[in-house]
Amino acid sequence: QVHIVESGGGSVEAGGSLTLSCVSSGYIYCMGWFRQAPGKEPEGVARIDGGGTTWYADSVKGRFTVSRNNDKKTSSLQMNTLNADDTGIYYCAAQGGSSCVHKPVPNYSYKGQGTKVIVSS
Repeated sequence: QVHIVESGGGSVEAGGSLTLSCVSSGYIYCMGWFRQAPGKEPEGVARIDGGGTTWYADSVKGRFTVSRNNDKKTSSLQMNTLNADDTGIYYCAAQGGSSCVHKPVPNYSYKGQGTKVIVSS
């Protein structure tokens, strides 16, 4: 069992930036972030595998950057140029295995409790 704890959410004005972080209780190959806006389905935002290969949703490309530190078992999501559509609960998620592409991030086996991001316009 892997436990994940996120931090870093908050309120920001449109155009601003936030950095989310999470720490895992153990090393795990696939780490990612997904969000859920009120009344909407969960949406994968970004993922990074143990080798550093990344993927981003089209809606955040060029604005968000995902990173990880394998030694510290952490992942971060740097979010820039935020807009109201980025409002939601953000979750860090993790999945074991050797490939991260076959399962959507919201379906990863391990998830944190979520951290709220509110972007005011």
